[in-house]
Amino acid sequence: MIKAVFIDIDDTLLDFDAYVRTSIRDGFSVYGLGEYTEETYQTFRRENTKIWHELEKGTITFEQLLNTRFTRVFAALGIGFDGPTFETYFRGRLFDSAIPVEGAMEALTYLKKRYPLYAASNGPCEQQKNRLRVGGMFDFFEDCFISEQIGHSKPSKEYFDYCLKKLNEGRETPLLPSEIIMIGDSLTSDMDGAIGSGLVSCFFDKKKSGQTGGRKIDYVITSLSEIPSIL
Repeated sequence: MIKAVFIDIDDTLLDFDAYVRTSIRDGFSVYGLGEYTEETYQTFRRENTKIWHELEKGTITFEQLLNTRFTRVFAALGIGFDGPTFETYFRGRLFDSAIPVEGAMEALTYLKKRYPLYAASNGPCEQQKNRLRVGGMFDFFEDCFISEQIGHSKPSKEYFDYCLKKLNEGRETPLLPSEIIMIGDSLTSDMDGAIGSGLVSCFFDKKKSGQTGGRKIDYVITSLSEIPSIL
């Protein structure tokens, strides 16, 4: 029986793709970097995915990610511009970005009436909390488990061990991992993390890929509107 819900932020509750398209396009204009095209976006997504996977594996730190992300993107695009400068611009825009994923507010409203909710996200702590505030989502949560504050990232067991310890503080009967569901769009951070720590897993297959990489995932949804059918 599910007694608590962990839910990811980026591309689960807040639309990171929409933010990326807008902010990079505007940044190219601000810094005179030429025309923003679909190739620009696809290159960012490819390089960003690779570097986040490195963070998830523990081969780089979050600080290293921030210092090298756009250096890699610009190298792949053949653009001679300072990556950290654009990263500062990008993150400044992201701090106040809160474009909801379709159905996010309805899902949170439904879940809040039934379970204690916890945001579970990789990223900078104050940035993620502020984005939830701007999006009107912050007050739905009992707590926010953000990797920068924890010192470990999803999918590591250390990250989820910390979350479970915090969640159970003050409880007479601690919740078991099997009584908590992790809802998220990432197979490598959300699903691998949930499976590795014994949580119930719910993959938000936002892109309707139908692919799980052979993982034994408990639930797969393609829309947040499907949450009431499983919880």
